[in-house]
Amino acid sequence: MTVTSKILRVAAAQLAPVWLDRAATLAKICDAIKRAAEGGAQLVTFGETLLPGYPFWIERTDGARFNSAVQKTIHAHYVDQAVTISAGDLDPVCRLAAQHKIAVYLGILERGADRSGHSVYCALVYIDCNGVIGSVHRKLMPTYEERLSWAMGDGHGLRTHKLGAFTVGGLNCWENWMPLPRAALYAQGEDLHVAVWPGNARNTRDITRFIARESRSFVVSVSGLMRREDFVESTPHLDLILEYCEPVLADGGSCIAGPDGEWLVEPSVGSETILFADLDPVRVREERQNFDPAGHYSRPDVTRLIVNRERQSTAQFVDGAALGGNS
Repeated sequence: MTVTSKILRVAAAQLAPVWLDRAATLAKICDAIKRAAEGGAQLVTFGETLLPGYPFWIERTDGARFNSAVQKTIHAHYVDQAVTISAGDLDPVCRLAAQHKIAVYLGILERGADRSGHSVYCALVYIDCNGVIGSVHRKLMPTYEERLSWAMGDGHGLRTHKLGAFTVGGLNCWENWMPLPRAALYAQGEDLHVAVWPGNARNTRDITRFIARESRSFVVSVSGLMRREDFVESTPHLDLILEYCEPVLADGGSCIAGPDGEWLVEPSVGSETILFADLDPVRVREERQNFDPAGHYSRPDVTRLIVNRERQSTAQFVDGAALGGNS
């Protein structure tokens, strides 16, 4: 491929975290970025909350028990290993993106410095090929037991980004089942959709092709892996977590579909890998000849979507200058 080529090579990095070890997991992510770039990728994607890991302990340790000392201890450790963007925790990823001229979609557990600094969000971060963070999308609605750990996000990160001849956007896990967030991205011209998952082909096998057919876009579903051996010994209450822990908690299932809904890369299960695919934007135009969900096949005079992209906060501070007084 040449620099002027409209073909975009994408990579789905299916990794297991070094669970709840931010530094060690970040090292694995950085290595995967380098390998994806060496493989010619211009975009590399990673699974949901891969950095530093998904809250697999909840359903295995009576996570809904109120005021539990066990849950408090594990959760405090989880928050401690979360990513604080303003503290520079993603700087190594940004530097590599700029160095290798590769864009990155990365699933993180974000410690919300703008919301007290003690609540955590499932967030999907887009970093462009200059190493600049373009958006941080906090998951709108954590799924089921996730609500015992993650706070609810907002619409601030429902944004798309130009990447070569494509417009790329992304959603976290079951957000991909939500019609209106998908529609918000379609309306912004999305023709390359990134769906991130903690792992399991049962999640990706059907919906990846469905979104591709619905949107007439390329869809990259990228998942993590999680096995018993991926828990680290320093994890609080590890004995309780492993007591009812199956050998494989997340088996992957990363895959890539074309805008006709057919597989470019079928779901990969059971091992760490980097999947590559070359995407031709002409295929989008061909498939949208008969159906364009935000274009000629839409009826905004009948149905329209309003999206609130304001970053939500519990307080708005107005200081002296803004009030017309002395600063």
